Amino acid sequence: MARYTPPHQGKFGQIIDVLVLLILIIGALRVPLWLDLAGGAKTPAPFNPTATWADLGQDTPEKIAAYNALGFDNPDNEALQNIITARYDYTINYLELMVMIIVVIGYFFLIIKFSGEEYKEVIAEKFGDRK
Repeated sequence: MARYTPPHQGKFGQIIDVLVLLILIIGALRVPLWLDLAGGAKTPAPFNPTATWADLGQDTPEKIAAYNALGFDNPDNEALQNIITARYDYTINYLELMVMIIVVIGYFFLIIKFSGEEYKEVIAEKFGDRK
C-alpha cells in the first residue's frame, strides 16, 4: 500500500491562511465591543461624595486594605464607587440568545458538512474511489 502524502500548500497559501485566521480572531474579540455586547456591569450607582466604606459594603479591614493597596485611600473617589457599585445586568435579551443559538447550530452543521467532505476525499486518496 502506498504511503499517504498530503497535498502541498505553498507559502502564499499559508500566509493567506494566517491572515484570515488573524482577521477572524480580531473580529471575534472586537465585534462584541463595537456592538456594545461586552461587559455586564454597565449601571453603577450614582456618585455619593459622603459615602463611607460601610455604605459601599466594604466593612472589613481586609477589604479596605485591599482597596488601599490599589491606591484608593478614601471611599469618596468616584472611580472607586463606580467599581464597587456597578452591578451586573442579568436580563436576557431573547433576540440575541436566538441569534447565538442559530449561529452555533449553523456552525456545527457547517463543520460536520465540510469535515465529512474532507474525510471522504482523504479516504478516496488513500484507498481509491470505492463508490
